[in-house]
Amino acid sequence: MVPLIGSGKFVTMAVVAEDGQPLEESSVENQGWFVKTAITDKRLLQWMLVLSQIGLDVVRTDRYLSFYENESNQARLWDILSIYTWLNPDIGYVQGMNDICSPMIILLEDEADAFWCFERAMRRLRENFRTTATSMGVQTQLGMLSQVIKTVDPRLHQHLEDLDGGEYLFAIRMLMVLFRREFSFLDALYLWELMWAMEYNPNLFGSYEKPENRNNFSEQDPRLLKKYGKFERKYVKSGHNEQHNTLAVFVVASVLETKNKRLLKEAKGLDDVVQILGDIAGNLDARKACKEALKIHEKFLKKANRQ
Repeated sequence: MVPLIGSGKFVTMAVVAEDGQPLEESSVENQGWFVKTAITDKRLLQWMLVLSQIGLDVVRTDRYLSFYENESNQARLWDILSIYTWLNPDIGYVQGMNDICSPMIILLEDEADAFWCFERAMRRLRENFRTTATSMGVQTQLGMLSQVIKTVDPRLHQHLEDLDGGEYLFAIRMLMVLFRREFSFLDALYLWELMWAMEYNPNLFGSYEKPENRNNFSEQDPRLLKKYGKFERKYVKSGHNEQHNTLAVFVVASVLETKNKRLLKEAKGLDDVVQILGDIAGNLDARKACKEALKIHEKFLKKANRQ
């Protein structure tokens, strides 16, 4: 359908109009390739309309890494995101998936291995990217974050509410792409590995392979408890085993706590909150953030149990 896939090249300009008609004038920017006939299949048209957006995001992905100075490496990222989008029309492509996929491209030379690694990661993360007219994928996690800060640091929570930030929408990016922008490349990978290991749940893990069993994740086998990750095991023992209570929420809480004084003193509006949190990009230590997250988790559980 798109000969450029697998060719080492990719598109950054629209290949078809919204009515499915070819756009030959964009062929120069699209490596000389263009659609020759009108697209009438609705699914194919929807997919082709997003290919250029994927290309634009690919060009902006991890630009500071010499790896992406090679256009063929950019093309590999575009290949995988394009194919994933075709195979998953219910989610499609959402900005931020490029940040999740990029480490797989860099670490795994074989494109097929990189694709399936990304596909399996997305089985865990795909709901982060699902949005509707009334809700967003990370909305439940944002609600949990609000509850955590309200419990462990009521003064900061009240201050954010006074700034109309009580919904914590400023934390969407951190949760959606799992801190790829807040930590250095290697620190982000360390954080991913640590979080996924600590959240390991044998029963829930099986539901990624068989989505029809997803609603059965709370049916725990006591004999498997020792195999659980440390974070998940504590939740199971305490009876708080809801799927959205991810370690990522507590990492965000730890980030907010590191900027507690600045937020309380300098933030006079949401723009100030965004700017203060933006200053941390690439300057956080993953190990320290995780240690603080676990402390906040303990504190939250103790206070929640008292209540």
